[in-house]
Amino acid sequence: MKPSLPSLATLLLTAALTGASAQTAPTTPAAPAQTAPAAPAKPVPAASYVALGDMYFNQGKYDMAYVAYRAAAQLEAQNPRALLGLGRSQTKLRLYGPAIETLRRLISVDATSISGYIALSQAYQQQYVQTSDLASVARNLELAQNVLTQAQTVAQSQTGTDRDLNLSKIWNERGYVYRLQGQITQAIEAFKQANTLNPDNSVVLYNLGDMYYVSGDLPQALNYLQQAVIADPTDPYNRAYYGKLLALSGNVTAARPEAAQAAKLAPTNAYAVGQYGVVSYLAKDPVQARTQLNAALRLDPLRYPEFYYYLGRLNLDANDLKAARDALTRAAALGSTNPEYLYYLGLSFERSNTVSPSDRVKARENYERALKLSPNYKLAQDGLNRVK
Repeated sequence: MKPSLPSLATLLLTAALTGASAQTAPTTPAAPAQTAPAAPAKPVPAASYVALGDMYFNQGKYDMAYVAYRAAAQLEAQNPRALLGLGRSQTKLRLYGPAIETLRRLISVDATSISGYIALSQAYQQQYVQTSDLASVARNLELAQNVLTQAQTVAQSQTGTDRDLNLSKIWNERGYVYRLQGQITQAIEAFKQANTLNPDNSVVLYNLGDMYYVSGDLPQALNYLQQAVIADPTDPYNRAYYGKLLALSGNVTAARPEAAQAAKLAPTNAYAVGQYGVVSYLAKDPVQARTQLNAALRLDPLRYPEFYYYLGRLNLDANDLKAARDALTRAAALGSTNPEYLYYLGLSFERSNTVSPSDRVKARENYERALKLSPNYKLAQDGLNRVK
C-alpha cells in the first residue's frame, strides 16, 4: 500500500514552522550548464495561512491556529485578518500581553475593524478574569469599555444592515464588561440595547435571561430563556439553562423534558449533562441526578462548581457525610464567592454519623465565611449560632 500523501493543512503548517530555517539553509552546488534550472518554488501566500488558521481556530486547536496566523502576519505585517486571528488565538492561549499588543496593532492598521475592537475588549476582560493579581490589571475593565466606545463611534458612522448588527455586538460585549464590574442594572440595559438591534439573536436573549436571574427576577429570566430556545432550538446551553430555571420556579413537569432534550442534543457537553442532573435533583429523582452529575464531572471536572454542590446535597440527603464533605469542599474551592456552597459545607461538618463525627470548628469556619460573603444569610447565621 502506498503511503498517504500529507494534507494541504499539514504541508502549510510544516512550512510555517520551518520557513525561517529554510531561508537560511545553504544552497546546493550549481547544476551543470546544460541542465535546465529548476523552477523556483512558489511562495505560500498569507491568505492560505489565514484560511488554515481559521480552520484550526474553529476546531478549537488554538495552538495550531496561532502558528498559522503568525506565519501569515510575518508574510504580511499589516494583514488585518492575520492580525485578528493572531490576537484571538493568543487570547485563547492566555498570552494576554501579546494579544493586546497584536490587536492594538490591528486597530492602528484598520481603524474601522469592529471585530478588532471587540477582540481587544475581550483580551482585556480575559486578562482581568484570569489574573490572580488584580492590582496589576485594575484598569482592564475600564480599558475594555473605552475600546468599545471607540468601536461604537465607528459603527454609528456606518450605513446599511451592518450598522445595527455591529452596534448589537458592541452592546452585547458592554453587557459582559458591566457584569464583571458588578453593575447588574447597566448590564441588563446593555443587553436590552443589543436585543433591540438584533431581536432574534439567541446569545443576546440568553444573556438577558441570565442577568435577570442574577438580579433575582426569575419570571423575566424565564421569559428571555424561552425566547432563546425558540430562536435556536438546537443550542444545548439555552435549553439546559431554561430547564433549570423552570425547575427552580417549581415547574419540574416542564423542566424535565427540556433538560433531557438538552443532554440528548449534546451528550458530551458537560453543562447540558450536568443541568439535567440539577433538574433531576430538584424533581426528587436522586438516581438520575447522581448519574448525570457524575457524568458531567467526568466530562469537565473543573469548570462547574454547581455540579459538585448538587452532588454534595445528594450525599447530604443520603447521610453520606464523607462524600458530602468531599463534594462540597470542591464546590466551595471552585466557587469560593458563593455563600450557599459554604453554608452547606458547614452543615455537612456540623452533622455526624457513625463514620463521620461532627467537626464544629470547621462548621463554624464555613458558616462565618458564608456570612462574610452575605451578611444577611439567615441559614448561615442560624448555623453559626448552633455551633458557637
